[in-house]
Amino acid sequence: MANEGISINSTNAEFGGGDTETVVGVNRKEKAPLLSQRRLFRSLSGRDISSNGSEGSNPKRTLGTFGGVFAPVCLSQFSSLLFLRVGFIVGNLGLLVACGSLTLAYAILLFTILSICAISTNGAVEGGGAYYMISRTLGPEFGGAIGILFFFANVFSSALYTTGCVEGLVDNFGESGSLAQFLLDGKWYQFGYGSAVNVFNMLVCLIGAGLFAKLTVVIYAVVLICTGSVILSYLVEHDAISVPIPSSNPIVNDTHPLNGTYTGFSAKTLRNNLYINYSHDYTNCDDDENYSTCISVNFAMTFGVLFSGVTGIMAGANMSGEMKDPGRSIPRGTLIAVLFTFATYLLLFVLTAATTERFLLTNNYIFMMGISLWKPFITIGIITATLSASLSNIIGSSRVLEALVKDNIYGRLTHFIGLMSIGSNPIGAVIVSAILVEAVLLIGGLNQIAEFTSIFFLLSYLGTNLACLGLEWASAPNFRPTFHYFSWWTSVLGMIGNGAMMFVISPSVAAICIILLLVLIIILHLRSPSEEHQWGSISQALIFHQVRKYLLLLDSRKDHVKFWRPQMLLLVNNPRSACPLIDFTNDLKKSGLYVLGHVKVGNFDDDSKDPAAQDYPKWMALVDHLKVKAFVEVTVAPSVRDGLHHLARVSGLGAMKPNTILLGFKDNTPSQDFFTRDSSPFNVSSYQATSPVSSSPSLLTQASATSSRITTEEYVKMILDVLNLGKNVCVCRHFHQMDKAAMFR
Repeated sequence: MANEGISINSTNAEFGGGDTETVVGVNRKEKAPLLSQRRLFRSLSGRDISSNGSEGSNPKRTLGTFGGVFAPVCLSQFSSLLFLRVGFIVGNLGLLVACGSLTLAYAILLFTILSICAISTNGAVEGGGAYYMISRTLGPEFGGAIGILFFFANVFSSALYTTGCVEGLVDNFGESGSLAQFLLDGKWYQFGYGSAVNVFNMLVCLIGAGLFAKLTVVIYAVVLICTGSVILSYLVEHDAISVPIPSSNPIVNDTHPLNGTYTGFSAKTLRNNLYINYSHDYTNCDDDENYSTCISVNFAMTFGVLFSGVTGIMAGANMSGEMKDPGRSIPRGTLIAVLFTFATYLLLFVLTAATTERFLLTNNYIFMMGISLWKPFITIGIITATLSASLSNIIGSSRVLEALVKDNIYGRLTHFIGLMSIGSNPIGAVIVSAILVEAVLLIGGLNQIAEFTSIFFLLSYLGTNLACLGLEWASAPNFRPTFHYFSWWTSVLGMIGNGAMMFVISPSVAAICIILLLVLIIILHLRSPSEEHQWGSISQALIFHQVRKYLLLLDSRKDHVKFWRPQMLLLVNNPRSACPLIDFTNDLKKSGLYVLGHVKVGNFDDDSKDPAAQDYPKWMALVDHLKVKAFVEVTVAPSVRDGLHHLARVSGLGAMKPNTILLGFKDNTPSQDFFTRDSSPFNVSSYQATSPVSSSPSLLTQASATSSRITTEEYVKMILDVLNLGKNVCVCRHFHQMDKAAMFR
C-alpha cells in the first residue's frame, strides 16, 4: 500500500504549484515586524497598548507605598473586626481554634498575596486591581467574569463595614447607648444611618483619590492610637470590672445575670476560654424579646465573620492606577500591612482570652468599652476603622467597574457609566457602586452580609492564584517578576484554600457564586470580547509548553507498523477549486497529521517582505472556513518541483512528519470556483471570520492556476522524487465531481 500510486481524479487546479497572487485575498494592515524600542518593552511588560499603537491614558499618579497601599490595607484588615467582633470570635471558638482560624485565614491570604506580588511586579499595572491582573493573563472572558464578582465583593464589603459603623454608633449613642442616648433605634433608623454613611463615602470618592489618600493616613493614625489604647487597657487594668450587657440583647430579659466580668489576667479565665463553646448571635434574632430565637453560632458563621474582616489585601492593588510605582508599592506595602495586622489580631486574641469571661465576650460585642482607659477611644476606633474600610471598598469597587467599562467587556450594558467620568475620576462608577451598596444594606446585620462578602472575595482570590499559576506553568518568557518569593505550589495551595473555605462558609452561596461565574464566562465567550482585546492568550502559551514537551518525547525511531497512521501533505495550487479534495483528505487522515502545502513560484529576492509570511494568515482563514484540521505550509521556490522538495523535507516537526504526499492530476480540466457556486457547501455566504483577517467574503479573490508552467516530464519527476524521499504518493483527479452530501443520503 505504501508506494502504490492511487489514481483518483481531480482538476489541474488541485496541483501543488502557485504564483504570487493572493490565495484567499484579504487586505490586511500588517503590523510592523519590529516595534519601536519603547513600544516593545511596554508590550512585553504588560502595559496596555491601544489598537492604533498608542499607549493607554496615564492619569497623574500621586500615591506612594504608605498612603496608597500600607494604610488602606491595614484599615481594610482592621475594619469591623478589630473593635466589634474580637469577642464574638474568641468567645465562640476559644483561643486555640480562634488563633488557628486566624492563621488559616492569613495563610490563604498570604498565598494570594504572593500571586498578587508576582503579577504586579511583572510589568506595568493599570487600574482595576484583581480584574486587570486576571484579564490580562487569562483573557477577557475569565477576567470579565471574575472582575464583576470582585466588583460585587467590594460592594458587599463596603456595605458590611457601613453596617459595622452603624452598629457602633447605635451601641454608643442609641436609646441604650453607653456614651449618650440621642439616636433613635430600630431597623429603618439603622438603615437611614447606613445610607448617610454611604452618601458620605460617595462624596469623598467623587472628590478623588487624592483626598482619599490624605484621609487614609489621618484615619490610620487615629485607629492606631485607639488600638494602642485597647492593648494598654488590657495591660494596665488588673482589677475585676463588671461590664453591663446591652439592653438590645434579649438575654437581659430572659436570665438574671445582666453583667459580664472582666477579670484581668487570670489563669482560670484563660483555661475557660481555650476551647470551642458556641452560643447565640444576639444581633440576629427572630424575636427581639426571646434569646432562644437568636441564630445559633457555628464554625462556618464565625470563620465567615473572621475572614470577611481581613479580606482587604487588595485595597492597595485596587488603587494601582493612581500609584507612582505600583510594581514596587503593591508587594512591599501589602506584605508589611498583612504581617502587622496579623500580629495585632493575635495579640488581641491572647489578651482577650486571658482577661475576659466568655459570657461577656458572647453577649456584649463592644465589651472593650467597659475596660478602656477612656471609653471614647473605642467609639472613635469603631467609627474610623469601619468608615475607612467602607470608603476603601467603595473606591475599590468603582475602580474595578471603571476598568471593566474602559475595556468595554459588557458592551452597551455599562457604556453609560463611562460617559459620566470626569478626567481620571470615574463619577459614574462611584455612583453605581454607592447605589448597589445601598441595596445591600437592606440585607440586614453585619454577620449576614459577612457570608456573601467572604465568598465573593474567596472566588476572586482563587482567580488571582489561577492567573499566577497559568503564567508559571506556561513558562512564558515575558513572565519575569522582580518578586521571586512564590512558586506554582503556592498558587495551587492558594486555590485549594480559597475553594475549600468557600464551601466551609456556605455551600449553597458558594455553589450559586460558581454557577454565576460560569454563566458570565459563557455569556462573555459568546459575545467574543477576545476579538476586540488582543491581550494574548495564556491558553496558547500553556498549549505550546505542553506540546513542545510531548513532541520531544515522540521518537520516530520507535515507530511500529501496528500504530501506523496516515500523515498527509496535500499540495494545493488554487484552494477555491480544490475545496472537495481538501475536505476529502481531512476525512482520510484519521487523526493523523494533515498539512496543506502551497508553493509560490518566484524569487525570494524580488520581494521586500517574505511573500509566504504575507499569505499565511489568508491560508489560516481558509482552514477556518473549510473547517478542516490542518496545518499550513507555504514556501517560495524557483519552481514547483523545488518547492515540493522544501515541503516534503521540512513540513511537520520532530517525529510528526508527512509520510504520504497527495498531488493533483495534470490535465486541462477547467477550474471551478466552489466559493461562488450557489450549490457548493463551501460557498462564502456561510463564511464567518474568527478574526479581523478575511472579515468580508467579498475579499476572497480568485487565484490563478499555474499548472501550465509544469511540463509533463517535470510532473512525472515530482512523483519519482516523492518515492525517492521514501514517502507514499497519491495522485488525485476529478474531485470536483464528488458530491459528499449525495453519498450519505
